[in-house]
Amino acid sequence: MSAEILVVDDEAAIADLVEVYLKNEGYTVHKCGTGGEALACVERERLDLAILDVMLPDVDGFTLCQKIREEHLFPILMLTAKVEDMDKITGLTLGADDYITKPFNPLELVARVKTQLRRYTRYNPGSGAEVPQEYDIRGLQISKTNHKCFLFGEELSLTPLEFSILWHLCSRQGQVVSSEELFEAAWGEKYLDNNNTVMSHIARLREKMHENSRRPKFIKTVWGVGYTIE
Repeated sequence: MSAEILVVDDEAAIADLVEVYLKNEGYTVHKCGTGGEALACVERERLDLAILDVMLPDVDGFTLCQKIREEHLFPILMLTAKVEDMDKITGLTLGADDYITKPFNPLELVARVKTQLRRYTRYNPGSGAEVPQEYDIRGLQISKTNHKCFLFGEELSLTPLEFSILWHLCSRQGQVVSSEELFEAAWGEKYLDNNNTVMSHIARLREKMHENSRRPKFIKTVWGVGYTIE
């Protein structure tokens, strides 16, 4: 079945270009020029992925991303002309799964879309791709069967990437997992010697788990090596 993709960009030429390349891959594309239109589309359609421009006429893409994340788990790619590391980390911390800057190669964008869709399908309980499994680590319960995670009985609202990272750590309980291994396991791509992306997602996970970053009870940092859940 064709994936449903939301493209939000107020520059019609860019939105049209992205639409052409995505449609060539068999995807169904919904184009919006404002954040308001995008939110209406999110509620109206059953989407599989969203591509959000940061600079929109009514709301910035980071805010839109955060709003979508309140109710939906599908992958989000941020599309922007900003290249500063802090902007990238901000987007990822708010729930984005990937980040690509303008000007961009449309083929690279399509490749990233495919990667995110593959990963999302893999961890979607309806795909049937994974044998049902679950872990219970000192009150932290995570299950691939229903893609849910609970901490002391409270359900955690995790993005697919956050779920993937936490699942990988839980599956390696007691072992130290490098940023490289975490990145390649969660993103399905080759690690490019920069752990800011992994760090930002770990920080977001700790925040959702109400963890003290200096003395975390679950996800612990082994400086210079990686992360572990003991």
